[in-house]
Amino acid sequence: MLKIKPAAECRYDVIALGEVMLRLDPGEGRIRTARTFQAWEGGGEYNVARGLRRVFGHRGAVVTALADNEVGHLIEELILAGGLDASLITWMPFDGIGRAVRNGLNFTERGFGVRGAVGVSDRAHSAASQLRPGDIDWDEIFGAHGVRWFHTGGIFAGLSESTAEVVIEAVTAAKRHGTVVSYDLNYRPSIWRAVGGMDRAREVNRQIARHIDVMIGNEEDFTAALGFDVEGFNAGLSSVEADHYGSMITRAVAEYPNFAIVATTLRTVRSATVNDWGAIAWSQESGLVAATPRPGLEILDRVGGGDSFASGLIHGLLDGQSLPAAVEYGAAHGALAMTTPGDTSMATRAEVLKLASGGGARVDR
Repeated sequence: MLKIKPAAECRYDVIALGEVMLRLDPGEGRIRTARTFQAWEGGGEYNVARGLRRVFGHRGAVVTALADNEVGHLIEELILAGGLDASLITWMPFDGIGRAVRNGLNFTERGFGVRGAVGVSDRAHSAASQLRPGDIDWDEIFGAHGVRWFHTGGIFAGLSESTAEVVIEAVTAAKRHGTVVSYDLNYRPSIWRAVGGMDRAREVNRQIARHIDVMIGNEEDFTAALGFDVEGFNAGLSSVEADHYGSMITRAVAEYPNFAIVATTLRTVRSATVNDWGAIAWSQESGLVAATPRPGLEILDRVGGGDSFASGLIHGLLDGQSLPAAVEYGAAHGALAMTTPGDTSMATRAEVLKLASGGGARVDR
């Protein structure tokens, strides 16, 4: 069972560690033919904390690094607009052309019908990738300030050798101070390709996994990042546990008994704009529970759906709800987030609760 610190004892309900990039979005068009882009901020770990702050009202901050130039301060402005405390940002000197340090850019097409979404990251030598152990005073954050929940993930861990070490430093400090730790595996082949590929991803993520309370991912994440091949896992399990995904979770908690909760989204891609969407989660107390399935979910922008699932799930747990309720919040929030553009959620708490409790899309007047 999770032991979450009382809110009165902590400055922050949630802290996220990760890179925040500037997303440049061509809207309904394509990157290669675009003449204008809309600017958003986004990042796998950041999106979770932003959703918890903006949608659910939790007090949050992001730990990241930015190059001290106009682009960095644009990203800071977007972070502040999202409601997060930006005082924990590390600012790195800019050399004028980005030879040594720069801010990450992410060009993202939404996709439509048979044309899938496309992401083109331009993030090498980014400020966040150059964070090193000792740069952040984690004992001040988790001890002096107090944090109820800490979230990070495999995207940040894969940016460089040093960011993996920063994650280990952060999660061990969080555990030392009694903060709940969640981690989204978020396997991205493009991030790991040049630094050892899947083998290196597994080495890093297996080391981090030993410190995690709430592990989040999808089937590809658990297979690629932790090495859990699903085939053969069903032997000897009950009819419910023998489900394709349930067996994967069973294997995960057997190998990592520190996992108090394991959660995964379920997505079947019918087209870029129509997906079957759902989620399941496991805890020792609740067993395997499933959110309401949403076959044929219409999608405007799929980026950030998994992050919004994570923030809805975490909200439910911070709010003292049962795991079945929390996974419904997560699945509903992820579904709503994919109906609007950008990485981050534009949903309201009332919309999430309405959808999670079985509400539909009729007009509210």
